[in-house]
Amino acid sequence: MGYTNRWDERYSADGYVFGTEPNGFLADTVPRLRVGRALCIADGEGRNSVFLAERGFTVTAMDASAIGMRKATTLAMTRNVGLTTHVADLESYDFGNARWDAIVSIFCHLPPELRRRVHARVAAALLPEGVFVLEAYTPRQLEYGTGGPSDAQLLMTVEDLQSELTGLELQIARETVRDVVEGRGHTGRASVVQILAVKPAEPRGE
Repeated sequence: MGYTNRWDERYSADGYVFGTEPNGFLADTVPRLRVGRALCIADGEGRNSVFLAERGFTVTAMDASAIGMRKATTLAMTRNVGLTTHVADLESYDFGNARWDAIVSIFCHLPPELRRRVHARVAAALLPEGVFVLEAYTPRQLEYGTGGPSDAQLLMTVEDLQSELTGLELQIARETVRDVVEGRGHTGRASVVQILAVKPAEPRGE
């Protein structure tokens, strides 16, 4: 409950904490996604889910913050796109099985054990040839202080993600330093990890 209340309080501020434009890595990689059903986890105020909806995806956004999801619905309405929202905790959220063409995780920082469980559910929930897109802060981000958690356990590396995303083929797996300019919540030079992972196609019969 404390986690939910913290984000509700943050999203209660006027405007959009992380802006209304999509994450830069997602925008760069969207041409590599198959248009279909997309799930955006920990989607905050909806900037990334609305971006995908504008590009023809049927999008479900989920977040622990009811206020964030209400703002996501408002943003979708102003952009004239449809959006399904769920207020839910990733501890218990049902991703489904072989359900999504794309799953998006942008700056979703979880305790390591929960993160491992979530990523196992991501792999199971993707359809064959479905894509997982992730950007998050690395432990080096603590040197920059331009956004993200102050607890190093919540940050992640390529090595962490390679071990957690078993069953997916990592087409992009890198750590880089870039300028993140996403509202007042994330602005400045930052150390990030970027992942684009694809679930292999089902083998064809003879």
